[in-house]
Amino acid sequence: MRKIKYKKGRKVQPALLEYTGIHKYTQTEIQLFVYDDPDLAEYHEFDITEMQKHVDFNKTNWLNVHGLNDTEVVRAIGDYLNVDNFMLSDILNTTKRTKLDEYHDTLFFNVKSLLPEGDSTNIKVEQISFLLKKGILVSFQEKRSDFFTHIRERIRTHSGIVRTKQADYLLYLLLDAIMENFYITIESEEDKVEDLINLSKQSTNLSILEQIEKHRDNYNFLKRSIIPLRDSLYSIKSIKDDNVFNAIEADNFTFFERLHQKCLELLEQIEYDLTTLDSAANFFFSSQSHKMNEVMKTLTVVSVFFMPLTFIVGVYGMNFDNMPELHWQYGYFIILGCMFFLLLGMIYYFKKKKWY
Repeated sequence: MRKIKYKKGRKVQPALLEYTGIHKYTQTEIQLFVYDDPDLAEYHEFDITEMQKHVDFNKTNWLNVHGLNDTEVVRAIGDYLNVDNFMLSDILNTTKRTKLDEYHDTLFFNVKSLLPEGDSTNIKVEQISFLLKKGILVSFQEKRSDFFTHIRERIRTHSGIVRTKQADYLLYLLLDAIMENFYITIESEEDKVEDLINLSKQSTNLSILEQIEKHRDNYNFLKRSIIPLRDSLYSIKSIKDDNVFNAIEADNFTFFERLHQKCLELLEQIEYDLTTLDSAANFFFSSQSHKMNEVMKTLTVVSVFFMPLTFIVGVYGMNFDNMPELHWQYGYFIILGCMFFLLLGMIYYFKKKKWY
């Protein structure tokens, strides 16, 4: 999990674009789709200088950028689309929270994509940004990934209604694909937590408590990632009410409302899972207390068994000449026998009372 770190003395000019992510050695690659219902043109290893030649605003254009190291590519896209510099800066600044900005005729969407990191308890984070204008959607990814592979196939094979819709519907599909990663991450966390709960029923090792706290941190991180996404999707409603921004068709606002409902479902599931973790922690502490109580009960029972025996030994250990039974020929064996039968009687009585 990455934390925001303030660098003392770092003074970045507003016009200076700087990538702040961890994928600093990823080569920038560009892919362009230009399509409508009957036609499709796809360009791999696209040269940003040819945007004027290949972008057709009479159709739907999807420009997908992998890798943000080459800030001049981001600047060139911003200049071509007449995008304000603060939006370009937010694309390159991966420490920003999820946000939505509407400025003039441009909609800027910045979102975090999360996925589990193999069998470990860590979560991989990638920032994905979108610029939406009438007729074109630009997506920026920190590295090449397969988040949108199925959407590309739907465009190529003319599956569904994506080729009949505008760029705003494509934005909905991409956001929906990102939200699927949240479901995958939560499901992975739930599987690990379930195994952890089963382990806590068999062991009282302190490492279990450390794992519980780690998963609690992961759920809180998921929550912090989804809440601003929920708020951003809700803000699209204000765009609809303003009736000014025309890059989103009136009929497509319903799709974004569905994404908002998905965010609410995810947050409800996270709250439930956090409650489950609290139950696991309480069960762990209860097991620890129960184990300690069992140990204390065993020690108490053993000490009670030996209390009368210790008393008898203490009495006969006193150095008096005129003690009864002191000179009996079989006194020693009689006292041992009495102590033995007294011990058996106490064991029988405790067993009958179910005190151990």
